[in-house]
Amino acid sequence: MRLVALHKVPASIFFQKGSRYSTIMTQSVSNSSGKKLIQIDVSSDTVCPWCFVGKRNLDKAITASKDQFEFEIKWHPFFLNPSAPKEGVNKLQFYREKFGSRTDGIIGRMTEVYRGLGLEYNISGLTGNTLDSHRLIYFAGQQGLDKQHNLVEELFLGYFTQAKYIGDREFLLECAAKVGVEGAAEFLEDPNNGLKEVNDDLKKYSANMTGVPYYEINGKHKLSGGQPPEVFLRAFEAAAN
Repeated sequence: MRLVALHKVPASIFFQKGSRYSTIMTQSVSNSSGKKLIQIDVSSDTVCPWCFVGKRNLDKAITASKDQFEFEIKWHPFFLNPSAPKEGVNKLQFYREKFGSRTDGIIGRMTEVYRGLGLEYNISGLTGNTLDSHRLIYFAGQQGLDKQHNLVEELFLGYFTQAKYIGDREFLLECAAKVGVEGAAEFLEDPNNGLKEVNDDLKKYSANMTGVPYYEINGKHKLSGGQPPEVFLRAFEAAAN
């Protein structure tokens, strides 16, 4: 594997340790269209603001190149705070305890970045343990990678712009329903469902990472951070050749 020097990554763009949707990826490696297949493995946490930025920019790059490539996107878990409480804590207070005097600057920067994407960054509400959200993302992937990708969008949108709590069962089920994931309530009811798969996925894709988002393209080209669309476009070209 080799790291492609496509863009210097500033430390600030990743976090350290009818239908509103269009079908943007293929479900199979087989490709009858003649287009080259781009497989993207994304390691992410659902409370990482730069992960949402990266997803929105990745989607823009995919839309811009869908006539040239087919895409297969898989989302993998990462835990910025593995010991975060399940019941949740005040988000702003958590930021102040973690980042201290840098908090206001970080929030201001994220507000600016999100507005550039047409979004309003919301620091209200709770933050906390993301395990159930990752279990649900895994479960959605078993029903189709499009559903998984769209579920990640709903989770990000609710948490970062609507002050929804990522550990709230009702919120998780609302997101699942919006993207057509069936059986989510029964799946999440048993805390052991998906647990082994999430842990195995974590070990395979994210165990040695110190920050997210992180992208591996066609198993060899790697990117980190909330990259702009043009960086993804160059990565697609490099991975296809």
